[in-house]
Amino acid sequence: MKPFTNKNIAILTTESSWIVPYCKDFKNELSEQYSVELFFNHKEIDTSYEVVFILGYTKIITKEYLNKHQHNLVVHESDLPEGKGWAPLFWQILEHKNQIPIVLFEATEKVDDGIIYLKDYIELDGSELNHEIRLKQAKATFKLCLSFLESYEELKPYKPIGKESYYSKRGPENSKLDIHKTIEEQFNLLRIVENNEYPAFFEIMGKKYKIKIEPYETPE
Repeated sequence: MKPFTNKNIAILTTESSWIVPYCKDFKNELSEQYSVELFFNHKEIDTSYEVVFILGYTKIITKEYLNKHQHNLVVHESDLPEGKGWAPLFWQILEHKNQIPIVLFEATEKVDDGIIYLKDYIELDGSELNHEIRLKQAKATFKLCLSFLESYEELKPYKPIGKESYYSKRGPENSKLDIHKTIEEQFNLLRIVENNEYPAFFEIMGKKYKIKIEPYETPE
C-alpha cells in the first residue's frame, strides 16, 4: 500500500465514551512520532489526515467526510461479518465467551462493512469486572492501531465473508437481574454492568433495588 508521507493522524471518539481517557494517553504516545489531534465530532475535522482512528464513536459519518482522508479506521470486537452493531464485546461475554475476536477495518457508509486489515483476540479468564474488561479492550484496540501504523506497507487487507449477524444496542434495562436465577447463572451480567451509569438491579414486591459489584479486598 501507499506509504505514509506526512504522518498526520486524527483520533475521533465520543466525548462521553469510556475510551476517552485511554485515547488521550494514546494520543500522547503517538505524538512522539506523529502529528496527532483528538476530535469529538467528525464535522470539526477540517483538514485531511492520512489516518483517522474512529474509536467509540456513535455518530454516522457520511461518505463526504470519509473521502477527505486516506484511511478511516474502526476497531470492532467481533469476527465480522458476524456480530455487527452495538456492544459486541459485552454480548459475547453474555454468551460465555472468553476469547473475543477484535478487528481493525476501513470505515464505509455501511455499518461495520469495510475491508479488514488486522485481527486479534481479547483473552479473558471469566472473572474480570467492567473496568478490567475495558482495560483489556483498550489495550487490544491500541495494539491494533499501532500494528497498522508499524506494519502498514506489509498489510494484506481482506473482505469479510460469511453470514451477517447484528447485536442490538444495550441500555439500562439490560442490567436487570432475574430474582429466580442464581448469582452464578447471572455472573456474566454482573461482570459487564457499570455501577454508576447502568448498575445491576432487580425488582421485587413492586420495588426496584440496585446492586453494586466490585472486587472484595480482604482487610489486612
